[in-house]
Amino acid sequence: MKINRRKLLSLLGVSPAVLAGSPVLADQPKKKGAAAGGESKITALNPKGVPPPVVLIPMAPRLSSLDGKTIFLVSDGFAGADRFLNQIAVWFSKNMPSVTTIYRLKAGSYFDDDPKLMAEIKAKGNAMIMAYGH
Repeated sequence: MKINRRKLLSLLGVSPAVLAGSPVLADQPKKKGAAAGGESKITALNPKGVPPPVVLIPMAPRLSSLDGKTIFLVSDGFAGADRFLNQIAVWFSKNMPSVTTIYRLKAGSYFDDDPKLMAEIKAKGNAMIMAYGH
């Protein structure tokens, strides 16, 4: 198996120029092409790549009113999210007393699903406010 030393060194982050002083390569014949004045071909990759197509997802239907509705206030556990959601619950109790708020802490991290919580919200709730950290 023949290894292209230039490509190997390039992958390792070493300049192929280090091969210029290598005694191992001193006895090898020079390749024709760029050294002989011919054109050499360079292949480059686009660093931006090809993005995947954007899939549009419609927004959830909106409620006509919040009167008499139940809103779940869900935290992902990020520091301060519970205090923020508590302030939202206080606002609702003062300004819209007919609205019921229920605080829940989502299981797992930001990326994890919580099917048990989502089933509870679908069964008992009308809306959800989710507080994500950052």
